[in-house]
Amino acid sequence: MLPGILCAAAVAALAFVCARFVPLVGAPVFAIVFGVAIRTLAPLPVVLRPGLAFSSRTVLQTAIVVSGLTLSMAVVVRTGLGTLPVTLGTVAVALVLAPLLGRMLKLRKALHTLIGVGTAICGASAIAAVATVIEPDESEIALAIATVFFYNVVAVLVFPPIGHALQLSQSSFGLWAGTAINDTSSVVAAGFAYGKEAGQYATIVKLTRATLVLPIVAALALQRARAARTASRTIPWRQIVPWFIVWFLCAVLVNSTGIIPPSSHDAIATAAIFLISTALAAIGLQTELASLLRTGAGPLLLGFLLWVAVALSSLALQRALGL
Repeated sequence: MLPGILCAAAVAALAFVCARFVPLVGAPVFAIVFGVAIRTLAPLPVVLRPGLAFSSRTVLQTAIVVSGLTLSMAVVVRTGLGTLPVTLGTVAVALVLAPLLGRMLKLRKALHTLIGVGTAICGASAIAAVATVIEPDESEIALAIATVFFYNVVAVLVFPPIGHALQLSQSSFGLWAGTAINDTSSVVAAGFAYGKEAGQYATIVKLTRATLVLPIVAALALQRARAARTASRTIPWRQIVPWFIVWFLCAVLVNSTGIIPPSSHDAIATAAIFLISTALAAIGLQTELASLLRTGAGPLLLGFLLWVAVALSSLALQRALGL
């Protein structure tokens, strides 16, 4: 895996250098842009694939755990519970609109279910979890993941400028990114591109949102079992549970004890951002924009409509609740 990891780290290092000259953009955004640009200009060598796959998932999860070493449990609980109404509201918007718009666009039920859940919860992870229950075709899984991922990449680029244009505070933008962007990697990238506080806030909101995949998978399994009038099939919960969230909370607990001196928080935060940039570079290096754009008009339109609806409802709920 070493060649792929080193390649992603090198792109992340370049992104860090560029971010010093343009701090408004941020290293994670530069990293994914550079990665996509390199992948567009040159084919991906086979030797890099294992390391890039490792970086895009495990390194990202490690970065989130490391960022927990700078947070207190009081802040995590207060943020998670305080933003829960907005989180639940945006999830409901996506899950209600997905079947309605899916039928209007004449998409197969499994496909619009996967896109709806991917938009509502946590992108590809939620799609993979739900796929174990509703058993869609492989092509439907691929279409859903490609659709959701396309808007993840777009969100990393457009959310920070829109946030500045709207003059959102760090916490408001973090809540917006955490509820309106699909995949964890893109949420973290957009959040830290806006600012350190926004990045931490967005991470907590996103991890709270990610835990909702468990009741949704359970509900779909029960619905499918009732429709078939049979016992619910065995669900691989051990694979579905986002265990890195547990480790994130452990890191928060460690910091809450006071063992880690506050003077080291800046260095830890910098290390976390570098790991995030490495993961985003790996994701970019594996992204084929041409294939994403060939996903098809129907799935892309559904993904776009859900994405806009969730983004607008998040801002509307924040204003209505005085957040």
